[in-house]
Amino acid sequence: MKIAYTMAQGRGDTDQILHQLSQRLRAEGHSPCGVVQVNSERTDSCRCDMDVQVLPQGPVIRISQSLGENARGCRLDPAALEEAVALTERALQVGAEMLIINKFGKHEAEGRGFRAAIGEALALEIPVLVGLNQLNQEAFFEFIGDLGVALAPNVDDLAEWAKAQLAPKPGSGKPGLTPAGASRPVAMSAA
Repeated sequence: MKIAYTMAQGRGDTDQILHQLSQRLRAEGHSPCGVVQVNSERTDSCRCDMDVQVLPQGPVIRISQSLGENARGCRLDPAALEEAVALTERALQVGAEMLIINKFGKHEAEGRGFRAAIGEALALEIPVLVGLNQLNQEAFFEFIGDLGVALAPNVDDLAEWAKAQLAPKPGSGKPGLTPAGASRPVAMSAA
């Protein structure tokens, strides 16, 4: 099982790095699935609109909702997030080379969101790359145990790791693909 994570310090930096990585991989002929976040600045507010690009060529889905200028609550639109999750899970079943998830966030920490997709990808021996923040770091490590590899938050290091995972597997004839129907159980805590 191959899972790696990266965590950049600046606001939105991890999003930009993972988006650039997905573009590089696609330009090189790879077909990662998952989501990368592509925020849109707003002129009427100090907050951005949060959008995710469903990989490899799926739609851009707005996962934030406008709660008003003075709102303090979470702006995440759970229904939009679940739409992105469903599209990602379908892509995994078609035969993805790699899964990229923009963030192991609150929903994943609570057992929802992309958590099941991450577990399924690992069971199918599809490499997984996850963006992480300090707020949900403890829940992430409870979920994956000691399986994760920390990667520096820069596109070159992430691309090097990804390409190593996407190298042709002996006997498969295809880079990084797992034969259809091949799955192995993944032992991870449900916390």
